[in-house]
Amino acid sequence: MAPTQSANYVGTSQRKHNGDKFLRGEMIYIDDVRIPGMHFAGIVRSPHPHARIKSVDLSKASNAEGVVFVLSGEDAAKYTDPIPHFISPEAFGGKTTDVRCLAVDKVVYVGEPVAAVVAQTRQDAEAAVELVEVEYEVLPFVIDGEESLKPEAPRIYEHWDDNKVISIPFISGDTEAVFAEAEHILEDELKIQRYSTQPIEPRGYVAVYDVREGSYTFHGACQNPHPLRWVLSHTLRVSENDVRVIAPTVGGAFGLKMHGHPEEPLICILSKLSGKPVKWIEDRTETMLVGAREQMHRFKVSFTSAGKITALKDHFIANVGALGAPPGWGMVFLSGLAFPTGYKIGATDVLATVVATNKSPWNAARGYGKEATALVMERIIDLVARELQMDPLEVRRVNLIEAHEFPYKTAGGLNIDSGDYHAALDKAVTMIGLPALRAEQEELRKENRYLGIGFAFELTPESGDIPGTLVGGFDTSTVKMDPSGKVTVLTGVTTPGGGNDTSILQIVADQVGIEMSDARIIQGDTLLTPYGFGNYSGRSMVTGGNAAYLAAKDIRAKLLVIASRLLEIDESDIDLRGGWARSLSDPSKAIKISEIAYTVYTLAFATATGVEPPLESTRVYQPDNIQHTPDAEGKINIYPTYSNAVHVAVVEVDAETGHVKVRRFGTVHDAGTIINPRFVEGQMEGATTMGIGAALMEHSIHDPATGHLSTNRFKTYLMPRASDVPMFESVHQITPSPYTALGTKGAGEAGVGGAQAAVSNAVHDALAPLGITIRQMPLNPQNVLHAITTQRTGQQA
Repeated sequence: MAPTQSANYVGTSQRKHNGDKFLRGEMIYIDDVRIPGMHFAGIVRSPHPHARIKSVDLSKASNAEGVVFVLSGEDAAKYTDPIPHFISPEAFGGKTTDVRCLAVDKVVYVGEPVAAVVAQTRQDAEAAVELVEVEYEVLPFVIDGEESLKPEAPRIYEHWDDNKVISIPFISGDTEAVFAEAEHILEDELKIQRYSTQPIEPRGYVAVYDVREGSYTFHGACQNPHPLRWVLSHTLRVSENDVRVIAPTVGGAFGLKMHGHPEEPLICILSKLSGKPVKWIEDRTETMLVGAREQMHRFKVSFTSAGKITALKDHFIANVGALGAPPGWGMVFLSGLAFPTGYKIGATDVLATVVATNKSPWNAARGYGKEATALVMERIIDLVARELQMDPLEVRRVNLIEAHEFPYKTAGGLNIDSGDYHAALDKAVTMIGLPALRAEQEELRKENRYLGIGFAFELTPESGDIPGTLVGGFDTSTVKMDPSGKVTVLTGVTTPGGGNDTSILQIVADQVGIEMSDARIIQGDTLLTPYGFGNYSGRSMVTGGNAAYLAAKDIRAKLLVIASRLLEIDESDIDLRGGWARSLSDPSKAIKISEIAYTVYTLAFATATGVEPPLESTRVYQPDNIQHTPDAEGKINIYPTYSNAVHVAVVEVDAETGHVKVRRFGTVHDAGTIINPRFVEGQMEGATTMGIGAALMEHSIHDPATGHLSTNRFKTYLMPRASDVPMFESVHQITPSPYTALGTKGAGEAGVGGAQAAVSNAVHDALAPLGITIRQMPLNPQNVLHAITTQRTGQQA
């Protein structure tokens, strides 16, 4: 007799399938990779933001203890080609430049790799780095984005006529005509600071060159193994099938570990030329070099007395530092494309200008530019409300897309799949208990205490597919069931630790009717897994999960045919669950799925039923709602799904010190169909913490006199601690996407911008009695206190 039926896995908060191994310290991270004969790399980095390389003397380093090989940029160029850009600005009409693993003639930022050594130990490598003598001709430099645009600014690249990488317009309607007839017009600005992503585990690579095969095995803390393999093959001048990329367990990524870093091909060529397996693990100072997000927005909006926004103009500048091969600059494109988020504004004039300076390059960062759009739009909403003396919630209600209007095409061309934004706003008001908070706020103001409540709506396009790049909107999964009924899933998506591997197993287990404990998953190995694009853009469930779902359905169909024959019942009467196939009408008729699987592999019976072994399927999945062909207005839609959220922050501001304390934080989040609520909540809480850090403290600061990064360690680059964030309150709102097989939307990028905006709005709400507007992020004590102390003089804060 079959046991009692177990519940479905999808939609339940299952524990991480290999969580016990994490707790016991049994998972292999990049620094755990040990190869016999392994040596260590040390990298010589530029101390100057801009300089010509006159000479590189490696003689002292080559004779140092433990050193087996040294390499200059000039020699590296004999064996390597420039690193292909993840997303080339040239493909979009902008400028580009060659990026090499070691600088050859000139350095353009502090920290740029100039030379490398290989030694027996990391300590020997670090000591040898200090012995490399580089003669530089120091050049003038520029680190401010707006200064970089001036005609007299130093040229970052001599073959460019200026320092502008690209300007991208996003225009809909006639904004000037609308402004001319507007009831109200508001103009303001907001400067978003440069800040970064800091996973627990920094980047690291281990390369092994096989001289007999002429091939590389590359172990890397990376997000996109298959695209990285393509990049390495082109840079190293070998066939793609001569490169194997293996991503071990990754201790957080957040975009930092997307490929294009110079160290990736560098470690490979060091292995080939030294004849040794070579490891490199970056230190935290090196991690800090990678930046993102620095933007200066100057905006203008028109609106009616009822709060309806009729036109938006925002011409903003993004300082991306030196142009690197990673996809960092693409964040600016998405900042522009995402306007006006979930609001109905027909006339928009957005111009995104990407500027190069002598700061270190950007890489991708969680939110991928859309977090900046959320921050700017939500400041605009609250500024309109202040101008009209309206409740900011009412201004949002007047402008948000309504539930019956989906799918909705935005002014930027995005086709938003589904949602109920007004319901989410109402749930957030109820969740936080707004009337009681407003009453408390009034009482505290009598005591000269400043409590603030800030709301923010966030729209997050996810699972992007950028044409002409290895940023794909599809992915591939293979599901295999062996004769014993055990299942192996191989998928092209990778996990940085967020749990998508467990969620994929939940999907597959439900489809083929087994216990999750009878399934395993393999990710991150280009030799074993089907081709995929890895982890970015909240895509793991949208693409990899749905591909696994389709592959598992194929196996399910075979199991049903065989079970029908064995049980002598119709396929429609069969339920696959908990390791059993059973009759829905007569529970006494049941058979183990393992017996069905064994039967499939006994060829004679399987052939008689038309079911051929093996029980294996590989499926590719690309969601609908991606439009690469420009429409009549020249617009495309590169995102299939659009998660959304309403965030609400409650803060208290100390007017004497400028310190901001976050007392409460709540989120109403819509990620479509939820596979595992626990993981979705974990993603949102992590992103919210990053948003709080962005709002209040995180800031990558360069010394204007030297170009050096001043915030190069955790003592100077401040991040939220456990005591800086409250216990999070969250509510799920589920509006399935009509464009994905399971109704899933992304759930990986949302949260940063919404949290940052909600905290910012809460701080301004707290300081409303003082008439404060702060135009410089972050809202750290010095910026807040400066605003308070200067507001009476009429100076801008």
